[in-house]
Amino acid sequence: MVDATLQQQLAAYRLRWPEEAALTEQFAQLLDDATDPFVRERVEGHFTGSAWVVSADGTRTLLTHHRKLQRWLQLGGHADGDRDLAQVALREAEEESGLGGLRLADGQLFDLDRHWIPARGDVAGHWHFDARYVVVAGADEAFKVSEESLALAWRPIGELLAEPELDPSLRRMAEKWLESRD
Repeated sequence: MVDATLQQQLAAYRLRWPEEAALTEQFAQLLDDATDPFVRERVEGHFTGSAWVVSADGTRTLLTHHRKLQRWLQLGGHADGDRDLAQVALREAEEESGLGGLRLADGQLFDLDRHWIPARGDVAGHWHFDARYVVVAGADEAFKVSEESLALAWRPIGELLAEPELDPSLRRMAEKWLESRD
């Protein structure tokens, strides 16, 4: 079953970020796959949804020190059958941060990333096709660290780019965000 909403979002993303056409095509091919790509049981790879959570004034982002992956990342997780990846991103941001008042900025794709998740326990290594959306925080920025995180932190977006060890996809999102605000 083809998901028209994600298909439309991918088409719009391809127009906005033509330099990412090859990656966008990989997402489109997965979407067209006969095996449901929205469930984690699709062991070759599956869709996930992530949130680029920004403060109400747009100057900071909320990052998680991911317990399993042992690095700072954006909030997000598995779709678990939900075909609306923007809602997946919002739900995961709420669950992982405990923040109330979060809202999707516009529900359009902000970033795409395909990354390898190493084997862990009984789960074989697999690909995450991560669709990222901008989520805006409300006035209350007091977060709660979930069991999925070692820590959470609000970070000034402009300062992230000065960190040599910054995850490349976080760097790309920070650059995109700052360019969009110019």
